[in-house]
Amino acid sequence: MKITRFEDLEVWQEAREICKIVYDITSIEPCKQDFKFRDQIRASAGSIMDNIAEGFDRGGNKEFIQFLSISRGSVAELRSQSYRAFDVKHITETQLEELLTRTDSISRKIYSLIQHLKNSDIKGLKYK
Repeated sequence: MKITRFEDLEVWQEAREICKIVYDITSIEPCKQDFKFRDQIRASAGSIMDNIAEGFDRGGNKEFIQFLSISRGSVAELRSQSYRAFDVKHITETQLEELLTRTDSISRKIYSLIQHLKNSDIKGLKYK
């Protein structure tokens, strides 16, 4: 299958799902009222999918790899914030486990995509 839009990327689709989960979790008490934390964890989740999209549409593998690396950093930030949310009882252990499982999965997939792009002879639209 040829990927022609960022929406076709499995990693972007998975990032979108994570973002929805984070928004759902942070829309209920007690997280809902911790405005600074709520906004911070939502921004991290959104940054994962947004950087995948932006990097893809830059049109070159080097820039795409750079944005995928930023996206992966946002995954790590979200993982850390998930622990923090659990420690202050904003989320349950079940919610923590779901976030940790999903962030581990997407981090591995982004890493695999980076490695694939680094080893690919195709260099993106900018370099044709």
